[in-house]
Amino acid sequence: MRRAHRLALILLGALLVLWCVPLLIPVPPLRETTPVEALIDADSRFAIADGLQVHYKLAGQGQPALVLLHGLGASVFSWREVMVPLSHLGTVIAFDRPGFGLTSRPMPGDWQGENPYAAESQARLTVDLLDGLGIQKAILIGHSAGGSIAVLTALRFPQRVEALVLVSPAIYEGGGAPGWVRPLLSLPQVRRWGPLFVRSIAGRGASLLASAWHDPSKIEPEVLAGYAKGWQVPNWDRALWELVLASRPLDLERHLDELHMPVLVLTGDDDRWVPTEQSIRLASELPRAELVVVPDCGHLLQEEAPVAFMGATSAFLAKLP
Repeated sequence: MRRAHRLALILLGALLVLWCVPLLIPVPPLRETTPVEALIDADSRFAIADGLQVHYKLAGQGQPALVLLHGLGASVFSWREVMVPLSHLGTVIAFDRPGFGLTSRPMPGDWQGENPYAAESQARLTVDLLDGLGIQKAILIGHSAGGSIAVLTALRFPQRVEALVLVSPAIYEGGGAPGWVRPLLSLPQVRRWGPLFVRSIAGRGASLLASAWHDPSKIEPEVLAGYAKGWQVPNWDRALWELVLASRPLDLERHLDELHMPVLVLTGDDDRWVPTEQSIRLASELPRAELVVVPDCGHLLQEEAPVAFMGATSAFLAKLP
């Protein structure tokens, strides 16, 4: 009996150590961060939308208005190959989604109400940005996780969305941790050390980017530098972790029949991030969708095959009323 009691005390002590030690060890501060003001480009612009200072770029003029929504870990930089060609078709707005690029990164306690990193907030921010720019209706072009935000925006604000161009959109998978994991993410120990986890992901940035290309040998050093820019902003790690904590499954696949606007689905035939088969399935389940599969291309179609992207997108837009 005494032995069992002793083992119970040892186990309790071990649990207390596991519970307390992560809260006592200091988290190493970020190194080599740079103020946002030192990272802006000559064509950078800023606007307040849904309470955040949003970094965006603007090109072209007239109708239609094309809004570009980048994917996870990216920024307006991911549209660099197609921004100017798209501007020949109308007004183009590309902005950094919350948690990325040069858009402000609020910390817990900085906001009241809904978490600005949540998908619903991002949909509202998209429309608020349109309001600030005086745009009543737009065509949303979303890549990967940006594609899911584009679809959510179209579902919540259908009167503001003329059409959708979805590039390898993350519709059937992603959207946050399973329900049984989320309580663990809320533990103070996990919240404290979560930023270190996302720092480790950033440390693998080059290999992750290579896995998104069909032919990674084409990735130039300046591309790696462009993606790394977002990892220089103060609090980028904490903001990305807040985005992880705010993520929830969106169940968009249950509402696809509500999307009555024209949709173009684009994917590469070698997409290993959002498997090509998922984009093919999506096009078959949308009421008014066209599908284009680009050969010898991975997940970042607008970067790896910009000519094919522009050809398909231009043809699609030309058919809109």
